[in-house]
Amino acid sequence: MSSENNPGNDSIESSQADEPRDLDLASPLTEPFNDMKTSNEENIDSNFLIEAVHHTKEGKIVVSEPKQQDQLRNKGFGEVFNKEYLLNSLESLYLLQNNKIKIYRNKTEYDFSTFLKSLIKKDKKILTKYLIFRDLRSKGYVVKEGFGFGSDFRIYERGEYNKKTSKYVSVGLNEGTNIKASDFAEVIEQVENMGKSVVIAVVERRGEVIYYKTSKMTFFDNKKSKKLVT
Repeated sequence: MSSENNPGNDSIESSQADEPRDLDLASPLTEPFNDMKTSNEENIDSNFLIEAVHHTKEGKIVVSEPKQQDQLRNKGFGEVFNKEYLLNSLESLYLLQNNKIKIYRNKTEYDFSTFLKSLIKKDKKILTKYLIFRDLRSKGYVVKEGFGFGSDFRIYERGEYNKKTSKYVSVGLNEGTNIKASDFAEVIEQVENMGKSVVIAVVERRGEVIYYKTSKMTFFDNKKSKKLVT
């Protein structure tokens, strides 16, 4: 899902309408998504402390201790891949900010700021993604990476991960982002075709995350009247 710096006639922010386009799009950011839980900071017990190793060449964060793997699994963090228990970048950031993990690289321990800076070098959108991830986790949801539509996540109710499919998929945007309506509609349609509800997560300039749900509407093209030259 690509943003556009120069909005065209089919951008979300288009207003004046003449002729309808043959396209039914999800209405952007018109109705607050009030089903999300109010903030309820996640309770992680005091005995929960994980040690992980950051393999920068492979870009993976590995937890080797079986007991710690079980603790993570019970909290909805990490997954097994090629017989290794891996945390993704956002999970690692969240645990690091909550002082629930120690991450080492060549026996040197990361602090939150240093680890975040190392991730930003590879992903310029990591901070936006993290703010959404952190907010959803603090509301009690288990959050997993989405389907490759940009800053998107699968959202699970507590206790449903690995038992049920995700009910919601969130798509993240920064406040003021300009994006083509056609691109936006394509993402919405693909997610809804999976049988999931779409939640738009907008990160405001102060870092607060506001959620919206989508509804159907038809967009129109702007048409400039032509003047006859006499």
